[in-house]
Amino acid sequence: MGTETVRAGASDEVTELRREQRGWYFYDWACSVYSTSVLTVFLGPYLTSVADHAADADGYVHPLGIPVRSGSFFAYSVSLSVILAVVLMPLVGSVADRTGRKKQLLGAAAYTGAVATTGMFFLDGDRYLLGGLLLIVANAAQSVALMLYNSYLPQIAPPEERDTVSSRGWAFGYAAGSVVLIANLVLYSAHDSFGLSETEAVRICLAAAGVWWGVFTLVPLRRLRDRGGRAAEATAPGLRQLAATVRDMRRHPLTLSFLLAYLVYNDGIQTVISQASVYGSEELGLGQSTLIGAVLLVQVLAVAGALTMGRLARRYGAKRTILGSLVAWTVTLAAGYFLPAGAPVWFFVLAAGIGLVLGGSQALSRSLFSHLVPPGKEAEYFAAYEMSDRGMSWLGPLLFGITFQLTGSYRSAIISLVVFFVIGFALLARVPVRQAIGEAGNPVPQKV
Repeated sequence: MGTETVRAGASDEVTELRREQRGWYFYDWACSVYSTSVLTVFLGPYLTSVADHAADADGYVHPLGIPVRSGSFFAYSVSLSVILAVVLMPLVGSVADRTGRKKQLLGAAAYTGAVATTGMFFLDGDRYLLGGLLLIVANAAQSVALMLYNSYLPQIAPPEERDTVSSRGWAFGYAAGSVVLIANLVLYSAHDSFGLSETEAVRICLAAAGVWWGVFTLVPLRRLRDRGGRAAEATAPGLRQLAATVRDMRRHPLTLSFLLAYLVYNDGIQTVISQASVYGSEELGLGQSTLIGAVLLVQVLAVAGALTMGRLARRYGAKRTILGSLVAWTVTLAAGYFLPAGAPVWFFVLAAGIGLVLGGSQALSRSLFSHLVPPGKEAEYFAAYEMSDRGMSWLGPLLFGITFQLTGSYRSAIISLVVFFVIGFALLARVPVRQAIGEAGNPVPQKV
């Protein structure tokens, strides 16, 4: 009888974990629309046009009395949001680990971002300050929420399942981004047919992303469970907490080594994502419709890429699969260097290559890092991971810009990014992940 009770309890726990995993996937489904439709496609050009409308005769706006070129306002707003996130993430991560109230904090961050994004409907006329404020709040909130979301992975998936679970989460996110982007492009392209101006269509697209984010966040909030926090301890201000986390990581040098490798190759990934459209428009002479179509293709194929690389990781291990993806990134960039100008078909081929490796390389990096986090410090360590993902990716754009400035060629600029994948490959190859997992105090999966 006792054995049957134990078996029933184990079965109930597995069922509950499956339920949590399905709920966890839905946060990627909820928030990825913000990244795709708002940040990647609509908000940058639209907020810049609003700032242009508010600019003086010399092309400057004056937030808080500071002269800023209207064309730079969006970039500066993104930078401020990153600074705010860097301060908040380690603080919130420490509070989440200490109190065990991760779900409540995730909900607060998610709905702060969703409300700010929905409020972009009111971004009109010369309200560039409103747009900048909403962008700063939404972007910082998304970073904090994603940090908390990622930190659930070690708790909801046993070691042998994390690659699959992480890959499915990324696939859900890219699928949602594709669905909403298609709907937005229909609305935007045919706005006259709906009796809307172009500006009204953009504002609806922006607000719809916030509504989508808020509605689907209800699913993970209903299904995820809070675990008990660790023993109470003082929580330092954000940057001091980050320093404390880094000091703690020094007791786990192999975890820190993986994070360094990830910081390097992820900087290359993020730079390719952000600069591919510039390369397409400026060097290859492609139109806006082609570039938007390429973004959509990346989203669609990233779903298949994430799931396929998840299966490869089950067979060959996450580390080997990530290393293979870095080789694929290098080959893709090399092919991009030789793309002929004015040939959309070949740019779509390049976008397909990016899409197939994008989701998988990010998903498996997340799952591999989850094995290297000491138990009880998931949110705190994932705060450092998320800052590597979002707050530290500045060297790639700098190299891209300097290369273009020195050579006057976007082809040289795009091929210069290969260095991040080569160095990242070398650093990751040197990390003994089995030893790193054991030293972090976690069970070592059969394939890693």
